[in-house]
Amino acid sequence: MHNKLTKPHAIIFDWDNTLADTWIIIHQALNNTFNTFNLPEWSLEETKERVALSMRDAFPKLFGENVIKAREIYYQSYLEHSKNLYQLFAHAREMLEFAKNKNILLAVVSNKNGPILRKEVAALNLNQYFHNIIGSMDAEFDKPYPHPVYKALELSDITAGEHVWFIGDTIVDMECAHRANLTPIYYGVINDPSVLAPFNPQASIKSHQELIKLIDSAY
Repeated sequence: MHNKLTKPHAIIFDWDNTLADTWIIIHQALNNTFNTFNLPEWSLEETKERVALSMRDAFPKLFGENVIKAREIYYQSYLEHSKNLYQLFAHAREMLEFAKNKNILLAVVSNKNGPILRKEVAALNLNQYFHNIIGSMDAEFDKPYPHPVYKALELSDITAGEHVWFIGDTIVDMECAHRANLTPIYYGVINDPSVLAPFNPQASIKSHQELIKLIDSAY
């Protein structure tokens, strides 16, 4: 699934499990929240399959009238478990440096709570790489709507189009890229690639070393 790609003027990244390895933290926080309300726990694989929407879109369906309390419990648990646990994927910093040296504008668009997202980016000393860091609630709607993409490109001379790559690890990321008319690139391994077909990802990569090569091949 590798086509000749348009040279990127900008690259927008998802955060969780695209740049940063956070599955275990998310999984633990979710199950702690489920336990509070006597709901069945998810396996790690179920968490990976089901987590993609933002909390404001997903939690009302999961917790109904308990949604406000569930948010509080999840955030508390996430922050307790996240200390010193989240980390960058191998070669991610090298990839960001490579892209920066190509004068590519970089941004993050995540469905994670905005302040928590920016705290994590700062803790990993990555602020200098990103033009904008957009999380849930920072735009009118979260992914898969295109609004956070437009927010990420604000105060730049770049508009949405195929010259903007969007890299993420979920169907929601690919749908967001498709809706914003960006170049979708899937990161990671997916059991059934056919589910991505409606969003026409232009490449699929499994590591940041592969991404470095993909960026280089567009020049």
